[in-house]
Amino acid sequence: MLELNSAQALAERARTALFEHDHASQACGIACVLIAPGTATMTMTIRHDMLNGFGICHGGFISTLADTAMAFASNSRNEMSLATNFALDFIAPARLDDVLTAVASEVARTGRQGLYDVRVTNQRAELIALMRGRVHRLRGKTAFEAP
Repeated sequence: MLELNSAQALAERARTALFEHDHASQACGIACVLIAPGTATMTMTIRHDMLNGFGICHGGFISTLADTAMAFASNSRNEMSLATNFALDFIAPARLDDVLTAVASEVARTGRQGLYDVRVTNQRAELIALMRGRVHRLRGKTAFEAP
């Protein structure tokens, strides 16, 4: 039980340290509402300045939310991990004032590679997008300085 508690504490410290310097996520209004080793849940409310010419959320903002969830999940063990690629499928449009939730889950973690799935839903639990992404862990680098 102690090992699980220390892993969770590490994930929570990672969340705090990562978010402090994540100006892009802050500018988008993204919040990390849950983190645990290998998983993260982020939220973002769609604002007027996030709408494209068709009056729906620009896909780049949805991608940013999903990528951020993957970043927090993959760095939750304090091993610096950077995205190497992702593929995102848009399922339904997001609209003004929708509250999107992205849940990133670790699928595989082998060597210096990680594979993550991210589901993006709205406040009505409707599926908005699905993403699969890969990260590369940098040997000997931490996501933040541990005390």
